[in-house]
Amino acid sequence: MTPVITLLTDYGLADGSVAACHGVIVLTAPQVRIIDVCHLVPTGDVRRAAAILAQTIPHLPPGVHVAAVSPVGASRGAVAIEAGEHVFLGPDNGVLSWAVTAAGGARTARELTNEDLFRKPVSPTFHGRDVFAPVAARLATGLPLAEVGPEIPQERLVALRTPTSLVRDDEVEGEVLSVDDHGNVQLSISAADLGVVGVRPGGTLVVWLGRRHVSLPFRETFAAVPPGELVAFTDSAGLVVLAINTGDAAQRLALPPGAHVRLSSGSRRTPPESL
Repeated sequence: MTPVITLLTDYGLADGSVAACHGVIVLTAPQVRIIDVCHLVPTGDVRRAAAILAQTIPHLPPGVHVAAVSPVGASRGAVAIEAGEHVFLGPDNGVLSWAVTAAGGARTARELTNEDLFRKPVSPTFHGRDVFAPVAARLATGLPLAEVGPEIPQERLVALRTPTSLVRDDEVEGEVLSVDDHGNVQLSISAADLGVVGVRPGGTLVVWLGRRHVSLPFRETFAAVPPGELVAFTDSAGLVVLAINTGDAAQRLALPPGAHVRLSSGSRRTPPESL
């Protein structure tokens, strides 16, 4: 089977950074197939990158997965984590944690300290090219994971807090998992959670934001409502998304990543709409 390396970064596409990572991999291991997961993660948005990788990993072949996303200026020790049939490389800032869980949990974790594997000289601001790319290429073509550096206790790894989803009586509580470039708000709540409280496509959903609330249709796609109107639908990951047809739902609803929300059926008695 052709070895696979995937790349997820916040480098953007306006310069040659992504191409440089590709080049280092191909020069080291020309037989490797490279899959670009995403390079348009907002700069340093670890949570957004973690969500993208975790939701993509079930659809990726076994391989080595690089997630080079870190806040500018942050201290970022490099780690390799083996989980299931996958090896994840990235800064130890939590960006890998949700994907590792999605892959079945970590079996072993190691620090990337073997400088013989790095591209020289190592730029302090471009570990994607000089550390992760060459190490990924070597691992994908058979280098034992033990060669990258010493094993570290898994409890020492930085992990993002697991997103919440709780069915309580006739409501589902959750949080904003991520917001994309269009202002679509992905929640930690699944369509299955909504089904438990009686909300299904074609019905009405009430979104509670603290003391505020808004009622909106629950449909199959955002295009099911006229331009400018709010709608909820289930995305390809099975999660509930709040959106506006040709608009920015995150801005209108004032919902940043991590914000707490409650959802209930529109058939429940509610006060007059407040948004």
